[in-house]
Amino acid sequence: MEKEDFSKAFLSCPLGLLEVRADSKGVISILFSGGGKELGAKNCVHLKKVLKQLKEYFSGQRKEFDFPMELEGTTWQKRVWRELLKIPFGQVTSYSELAKRLGGKNLARAVAAACAQNKLMLAIPCHRVIGLDGELKGYSGGFRHKKWLLDFEKK
Repeated sequence: MEKEDFSKAFLSCPLGLLEVRADSKGVISILFSGGGKELGAKNCVHLKKVLKQLKEYFSGQRKEFDFPMELEGTTWQKRVWRELLKIPFGQVTSYSELAKRLGGKNLARAVAAACAQNKLMLAIPCHRVIGLDGELKGYSGGFRHKKWLLDFEKK
């Protein structure tokens, strides 16, 4: 269900344009945008905070985010997203490993499906999840972005 009462801003980053949405409770989404131009956060305190932290991340000054996040999804998706938050900056894990941590290796596809529904890209680091064979697997932001983010975080 699409929220109707939110503020929106756009941020240019090395990967293109990010669209960031927040409401009075926290940040709702950080997604790659196909259009729009960079806009400031106006009077939304959560947008100001997330935009500042994203700029710090891309300048190499931040490794974790601490703005309020409003997770919108199923109970399972939220469990997966909370587990993703435990993956340290510059490290990766596999879908199978995450599945084991969440109850069983046979849940890897369910983990991948939850990752695909993550609307808080970068902040909830689904880009840090790779295949068991070490290969890059699906990323709703695109393989080019996933590779760039992983390479950026290795530095």
